[in-house]
Amino acid sequence: MFCRSSRLLPLALALALAGGPSFAQTGESDTETTAEAEDAVPPDDATLRAFGAFQRGYYLTAMELAVPRAQLGDPAAQTLVAELFASGLGVARDMDSAAFWYKQAAEGGDASAQFKYGLMLLEGKYVEADQDKAGELMKKAADAGNAFAQFNHAQFLVSQKPGDAGIFEALPYFEKAAEQGVADAQYALAQIYHNTDGVSDAKRARARELMEKAARAGYDTAQLDYAIWLIDGVGGPKDYEAGFRWMEVAATRGNVVAQNRMAVLHINAIGTKGDPVEAGKWYILSRRAGYDDRALDDFYQGLTEDEQKQALEAANKFGKQ
Repeated sequence: MFCRSSRLLPLALALALAGGPSFAQTGESDTETTAEAEDAVPPDDATLRAFGAFQRGYYLTAMELAVPRAQLGDPAAQTLVAELFASGLGVARDMDSAAFWYKQAAEGGDASAQFKYGLMLLEGKYVEADQDKAGELMKKAADAGNAFAQFNHAQFLVSQKPGDAGIFEALPYFEKAAEQGVADAQYALAQIYHNTDGVSDAKRARARELMEKAARAGYDTAQLDYAIWLIDGVGGPKDYEAGFRWMEVAATRGNVVAQNRMAVLHINAIGTKGDPVEAGKWYILSRRAGYDDRALDDFYQGLTEDEQKQALEAANKFGKQ
């Protein structure tokens, strides 16, 4: 089997959550500012004009239109003001002001603000950390339909209840986030469907499809795993050539494990004709990044002096791209 080191998904998800704001990368969209909770105050024409100005890049106008509505308690306008301060658009970046307005909007029921302020409470950088309040806001945002909150709340549930119990409680949130196109959720769901006992056959059959979606969305870890699944025939028939292409995509994007595996694929002519110089190139790149592989060390030492020179030149050229 062509596999990388095994890992337990629940632990991986728990570690992702334990890393605090590092998992917030899926929630950085500046356009995700619509009021999503049922109890949010509907935006008036001024708020809608503010959003229109924001979307066209007229940030000063957006701020001028949004601030009066924000001061009157419009959660959508408050979220927009917070976004402008957080991103430094039209005004100097001011995370204290952003935190203030995110808090106001979150209390007013705006799902996007609940998600963003929840992340700030988890991080504790611009506001005092409050894990309980963060979890409460994240769940509210998730239940209101915020895709990134759904993914993060699912991770929280898994971290709180290790094992299958936590996974099955989190599963609906992973599924909702995946349906909305969150690549991290699609990847997690693929692993859950494939590796968890008690998952229905219908869901298990969708694991590879979800892994492919995450890979196509540009998630390099999914690209690596999808390549491995294609080569090993996990969740479907083997396809060495497609597996090689996806491994190359992940390796080219800088995934160190994929770079190591590219060397192995070239050595063994899996999905490709094989090329000792290319294998040497990928070995050098992964070795430089700290990936230790004794078997590949021996392979490289067995190359001719000219092959080693060509591999080194190719690796150096790749590094300058």
